[in-house]
Amino acid sequence: MRGEDRESGALFSYVSCDARVPADHPLRAIRAIVDEALEVLSPQFEGLYSTMGRPSIPPEKLMRALLLQAFYSIRSERQLMEQLDYNLLFRWFVGLSLDAPVWDASVYSKNRDRLIEGEIAARFLQAVLQGDRVKALLSNEHFSVDGTLIDAWASMKSFRAKDGSDDDMPPGGGRNAERDFRGRKHSNETHASTTDPDARLYRKGDGQSSRLCFMGHLLMENRNALIVDAALTRASGTAERAAALAMLDRRKRRRRITLGADKAYDVADFVDTLRAGKVTPHIAIDGHMTKTGKRRKTRIDRRTTRHSGYAVSQGIRKRIEEGFGWIKTSAGLAKTRHRGIERVGWMFTLTATAYNLVRIPKLLAQAPP
Repeated sequence: MRGEDRESGALFSYVSCDARVPADHPLRAIRAIVDEALEVLSPQFEGLYSTMGRPSIPPEKLMRALLLQAFYSIRSERQLMEQLDYNLLFRWFVGLSLDAPVWDASVYSKNRDRLIEGEIAARFLQAVLQGDRVKALLSNEHFSVDGTLIDAWASMKSFRAKDGSDDDMPPGGGRNAERDFRGRKHSNETHASTTDPDARLYRKGDGQSSRLCFMGHLLMENRNALIVDAALTRASGTAERAAALAMLDRRKRRRRITLGADKAYDVADFVDTLRAGKVTPHIAIDGHMTKTGKRRKTRIDRRTTRHSGYAVSQGIRKRIEEGFGWIKTSAGLAKTRHRGIERVGWMFTLTATAYNLVRIPKLLAQAPP
């Protein structure tokens, strides 16, 4: 018998969002890890809020919603609020009941800024990694480091002279007027973006175009290629090495460790600093030919490369590109949607944590009991 195309609404509904989510859905395992980490951060959350006034959006719900933006490539807060209004899976993950009202997008953004001021993203990353089950997945002796460019939310037309000498837009050009860059010199010393002053003009290599961007950095442990630290800096030729040293300094260690990296880190001062800090530099050798026809001298000698661990590190270090690839494609951070180094850096760290959360349940399932 053919059924009729007729809506049959009920006066009351007793089905929860949890009942609608399959028992084997990947977000169930992720939420268990997230809830454990958020419970650890509860004292930090308490210090960010006043004891008086109207209740704000719970920081735990706010953090879960931010993770959904990374998991499902949601580009804006307004799109996220729209999804929360009708997506039962999203409501369950965030912790909203079926009939709970959805927040206003501007209120959501203001509450997120409070977490940025409290540096919650970095603490959340460490809270996830310090879980009893997750800690067993990590190596505390072998690491890799690398950096990538994150395009700023700013147009090249906004890159103007600080003294206003190139303010030559034709009258009536509007917001997106034409600009002629031909024959003019631009540098970060004399120019800055009016849209995002923290962005820097940077060219990755010879023959490539310069663009306004930031530089994101990851520190990866080599056992399961999980991200153990993240940072974002202004783009420069020395930013990768400076960020690597800063991330290493934040790690507590009692014994010598190894650090794998590409040839951009094969710089004498950087290698010497690593060795002085009891870090064995498993860095790729930069032996290119100089303009004088001589091969460039490297600081990585036979006392490092003769060990089998050097070859292992050089093979594993490339897995850090998997993290960059997920952050920039699946999480949509190839071009940031935020402005300012503090806000962009906070989102970069949170997105790196989201990458770990996608992989950790799979690794735990494969781990021996």
